[in-house]
Amino acid sequence: MIQAQATVRYVRTSAQKAGLVLELIRGKDVNRALATLQFTKKAVASDVAKVLRSAIANAQQKDGFSGDVDRLFVSACYANQGPSQKRVRPAPMGRAFRVLKRTAHLTVQVSERAPKVIPTAAGGDAGPAKRKPRAGAVKKKTTAAKPAAKKTAKTTKKA
Repeated sequence: MIQAQATVRYVRTSAQKAGLVLELIRGKDVNRALATLQFTKKAVASDVAKVLRSAIANAQQKDGFSGDVDRLFVSACYANQGPSQKRVRPAPMGRAFRVLKRTAHLTVQVSERAPKVIPTAAGGDAGPAKRKPRAGAVKKKTTAAKPAAKKTAKTTKKA
């Protein structure tokens, strides 16, 4: 089974925001993942799509790759926190507030699915063999539904 990964470092977004987009594609086929990223309204989606295409290209370059891109799927994807740029923003009365401009490292790993093996029936049997009932098993009797009896309320008059 072929595995390949691609990493982009120092993307100007927080790891938490990137993780939301990466959750959308985790476990999906690469074609479906690219389509999902194309219509995602997050700014980091274009960076994630670029990393995914790079991981696909890395898988195609590996020895033993079958050549079928449709068998690739996103096996793992995650965002690690990168270094934060510290900046200063002016505040009232001569003070200053610190601003953290966060970065993230995005990693996408793709793997090749195993080919589907369809078992054939041996000896020309048309269908699956019937199982014997368990020892001590009792057949359930079906009973017809009985109509519920209507209860009438009796009213008594007090004199």
